[in-house]
Amino acid sequence: MTWGWTGVRGSWAKPEASESMRRMAEHGVNWTALAYAALQDTAQSTEVRFRDEPTVTDAEIVAAIREAKALGLKVCLKPVVNVADGTWRAHIGFFDQDVPGEPTWAEWFASYREFILHAARLAEAEGCDLLCIGCEMVRADAREAEWRALIGAVREVYTGPITYNCDKYQEDRLTWWDAVDVISSSGYYPIDRWRAELDRIEPVVAASAKPFFFMEAGCPSRVGSPARPNDWTLAGEPSGEAQLAYYREMFEACDERAWVGGVMLWDWPAALYDAADAPGNDDYCPYGKPAGEFLRATYRARTSA
Repeated sequence: MTWGWTGVRGSWAKPEASESMRRMAEHGVNWTALAYAALQDTAQSTEVRFRDEPTVTDAEIVAAIREAKALGLKVCLKPVVNVADGTWRAHIGFFDQDVPGEPTWAEWFASYREFILHAARLAEAEGCDLLCIGCEMVRADAREAEWRALIGAVREVYTGPITYNCDKYQEDRLTWWDAVDVISSSGYYPIDRWRAELDRIEPVVAASAKPFFFMEAGCPSRVGSPARPNDWTLAGEPSGEAQLAYYREMFEACDERAWVGGVMLWDWPAALYDAADAPGNDDYCPYGKPAGEFLRATYRARTSA
């Protein structure tokens, strides 16, 4: 389960954050991705301002890692870049060929590299079990040389396994899966498309001889979301049953494929709502909802097997 998004400064240091993580662990979760964001101003800005607000502090990150480990969880550290004006990070991009006076890929990767290496040093110092070096960077995915150079630099400071979280439908488009240790993607596939998309992904995993898991997957608890699980703005009434139906189909489809190593569900907030408010909550978190009970039974059965 992903925990703590978006990692707003101060939110991980509150007592309710500890309680939230404890309740997450009670659902049988055995891995967590601690996900936090750093901002750049626009999709064409070249500075990732990871030392500034609203990004969580190093002290908050370290405390969250230690708390998760104390609960018996394996930890993936997941630093993510977001765009301050609301543009999705997949659209971060620059000219293919440098033009004088225009922002460049080299400038952006220099700043992004500093951000990721800072996270890698924290992950190494705290013994994180996995490091995710990027998330859904669709336009940047084609910059193979830059990603390979970044991964090489990360390996100089972090000795654990590395993954990259590609976006949905991109699993068979990346050309540098051999550079990472684990392939992962965002599996926000419509409820009736899971088996077809797994058919498409399977040859990629087989050819790579790498472990694979879904770094993100899930569905809001609202009417209509199973058909568009990646759309958190979709209008619809709260529906725990819709979310439950999606969970059941997703887990059943993935269970049919031995090469799917797991699902890191999206997501569990640091500021958890009260269980009494769950029926009216239409977000991704399954706490207090039918999907939460299904998850608890499913995860506990697997972790005790």
